[in-house]
Amino acid sequence: MDIFEKCYGFTTAKEAIEAGFYPYFIPLTGNEGTESDYKGHRLIMCGSNNYLGLTTHPKVRQAAIDAIHNFGTSCTGSRFLNGTLEMHEQLEGELAEWVGKEAALIFSTGMQVNLGVISAIVCRDDIVILDKDDHASIVDGAFLSRGEIKRFRHNDMDDLERVLEKLPKDKGKMVVVDGLFSMEGDIAPLPEIVPLCKKFDARLMVDDAHSTGVLGGGRGTAAHFGLTDEVDLIMSTFSKSFASLGGFIAGDEQVIHYIKHFARSIIFSASIPPSNTAAVLASLDVMRTEPERVERLLQIADYMRTEYQRLGFDTGHSVTPVIPILIGDDMRTFMTWKMLFESGVFVNPVISPAVAAGRQMLRTSYMATHTDEQLDEVLTTFEMVGKQVGLI
Repeated sequence: MDIFEKCYGFTTAKEAIEAGFYPYFIPLTGNEGTESDYKGHRLIMCGSNNYLGLTTHPKVRQAAIDAIHNFGTSCTGSRFLNGTLEMHEQLEGELAEWVGKEAALIFSTGMQVNLGVISAIVCRDDIVILDKDDHASIVDGAFLSRGEIKRFRHNDMDDLERVLEKLPKDKGKMVVVDGLFSMEGDIAPLPEIVPLCKKFDARLMVDDAHSTGVLGGGRGTAAHFGLTDEVDLIMSTFSKSFASLGGFIAGDEQVIHYIKHFARSIIFSASIPPSNTAAVLASLDVMRTEPERVERLLQIADYMRTEYQRLGFDTGHSVTPVIPILIGDDMRTFMTWKMLFESGVFVNPVISPAVAAGRQMLRTSYMATHTDEQLDEVLTTFEMVGKQVGLI
């Protein structure tokens, strides 16, 4: 049997392309600011994770350019060997201080953080407990760990307690949750999770990929709830609010030291390039000096959520700048996406199995740099299309 047979038999995407309903891998002329272009077609970008709009900030751009001039384009080696620069360690110190932990360690991508950290900490005789809506990188990190995996219903604290109380007391345990869940825009209830972890002697890791720069004055979910000291590990990525590429883990110095020597995804991968590192340092400086960006982002989120609900759209459980428009059907989701796209609004269609059947949605997300005029144009377009497809 030819192992490529599955490849030749996969026709779903090509059929969608031919039918004009394929919404992925769209080659945009630009994808940094609040507007993009596709073959001369203007699009208001409401499908980006550029929450603070820092990819176009002059300080961030200049920092990346200067780093290339001073250090070249790559470190050409792993952090473990020749790929560590002084600016890497500077960034780790500033990130640790920003999220309120003793130490931090940077990786080349956010996914590599979760793959490396979870598989390093959770061993064959340990147990990792995941929210059923956790990001795929968390799930994959759990699989790589070879530890036992347990799941609990999304943000269901009764179910989490049920899972924890059944676990052996003599095994190491770690609960891993998204701080801000990237599809529906709701938040992990850390004030309830922390006591359960303490009660059942489990460590807690929070993935703040979508929370950093958004919650807690930009410091993340634990800061949002005033529980920084109670969360053992804080992870985040650079590809969203930090306007770059990479990620980090922060926690107690001895734990970070251990991860540095056992996380395969940092030992066997080239380090983050100088330009990306410098962009994160500059973005962090902007977060400190321009807190009004976070305030503006949250104001926009409240406005858009309120207006969508007023128009009759179902925004699920969102309380953040990630606002889903729930539709509940694959084909209807694609149809609505296409009509919005053709009318000048870029959003992301999310269908099963990425979300549960009946929760198919258009994922919308916002930037601090969106103008009031752009937002109102988006709402007008959504109202028009929503009426045409019978959503409102």
